[in-house]
Amino acid sequence: MNNTRHRALTTGAVAVSAALAIGIGVQLSGYGVPVALLLACCLSCMATFSSLLFRVIGAWSTTTHRCTRPGCDFHVSLTHADSAETRRWQEIAAHHPHRTH
Repeated sequence: MNNTRHRALTTGAVAVSAALAIGIGVQLSGYGVPVALLLACCLSCMATFSSLLFRVIGAWSTTTHRCTRPGCDFHVSLTHADSAETRRWQEIAAHHPHRTH
């Protein structure tokens, strides 16, 4: 995933998080919640939604290569890698020195 696309997804995640937090704030304001509590609730909701969406974006843009040998737990995770780097790490994961327990 290129840098422009990642930046657009991150901006979108922040916008969606803000919209959800504002929506919750509007609903809570109808119940007469004090402004300080309303602000704290909206900010915590925005932080939670943003964190969730950033994790989803990170997981979507991460490639993981694992050792194919049964019982080996060696793995490599790459974020925003080009095809040559991905291929190089795929070969490293396949040919690393295997641990024996």
